[in-house]
Amino acid sequence: MTEAPHRLPVRIYYEDTDFSGVVYHANYLRFMERGRTEFLRTLGVDQAQLTDESGQPLAFVVRQMTVDFLRPARMDDQVIVETLLGAQAGASLVLDQRILRADEILITAAVKVALVGGGRARRFPPALAAKISARTASPSMAEIALK
Repeated sequence: MTEAPHRLPVRIYYEDTDFSGVVYHANYLRFMERGRTEFLRTLGVDQAQLTDESGQPLAFVVRQMTVDFLRPARMDDQVIVETLLGAQAGASLVLDQRILRADEILITAAVKVALVGGGRARRFPPALAAKISARTASPSMAEIALK
């Protein structure tokens, strides 16, 4: 059974749009960042408190991203940012994301994030790995797109 995606509602405001009234492309990345943060929060991951076993701070950073801009969102639209775990490796995750307006897909993205600490990639600490592994990984378009 495939896990249901995490869903984050976002209202489009004037500040999110360009002169033509459509969402400026970089703002979709902000919306997806919020979606990834809230997805991790549902797993019990507090990114501000993320450390390894020795107490060294850790952080997730975007390593690779493939984005397909299909349709524009406009001011006052209510959109949903969906986030789903696509794949897990020792120090990285691939997350599949979509932005939808009702049932209409506006954006699809495959985002590979790496866990880093002290300037280099770090394997997931056991407690974090267990939280992530508890989610059912879905068949991922990201696994193909990011190879």
